[in-house]
Amino acid sequence: MREMLPQLAFTLPATGRLDPWALFGEPRRPIWLEIGFGAGEHLAAQAEHHREKGFIGCEVFENGIARFLGQAESRKLRNVRVFPDDARQLLGALPPASIHRVFILFPDPWPKRRHHKRRIVSRETLDVLAVIMTDGSELRLATDEPDYLAWMLERIAQHRSFEWLARHRRDWCERPSDWPPTRYEQKARAAGRSLAFLRFVRR
Repeated sequence: MREMLPQLAFTLPATGRLDPWALFGEPRRPIWLEIGFGAGEHLAAQAEHHREKGFIGCEVFENGIARFLGQAESRKLRNVRVFPDDARQLLGALPPASIHRVFILFPDPWPKRRHHKRRIVSRETLDVLAVIMTDGSELRLATDEPDYLAWMLERIAQHRSFEWLARHRRDWCERPSDWPPTRYEQKARAAGRSLAFLRFVRR
């Protein structure tokens, strides 16, 4: 971790916007963002499969970052950068139309009502994502909490910038083949919990 983290981690500029393409050098490439990557199984798999793209992963917990860095080293991933801080800070620093896909997979549901304001999927977050995402880009969400699922759908349904791509029940009950599983998903399945995989397009 001591060797890999300085190579992949970055901080935000003191003033002005972040230039996300400068994190990867030339040539300019599409950038995908994962907010709260946990132990990094999904992020590592996507980065390995799409080496032509740049990936930014946000995670605040050191154990998760350390596990991801181990995968990045073993898979020789050079197309990933890590922001080891609050994702909201990064979202506010990204320039308009700079992100081509966003993943928020199994975020903390903050089940107590007084903590709902901490939920990352919110009107405020969607407003920022609508600015930083390119037209036609995709937002992917996943949860195993029925209350959070209803919360997500209610807020996105009210947002004009996003359209739900589901047409059939299997479109949100089954994980798409290009969506690598996470360790959390496997635990949720083993516990018998229902999972939802949501895909939205930025209009």
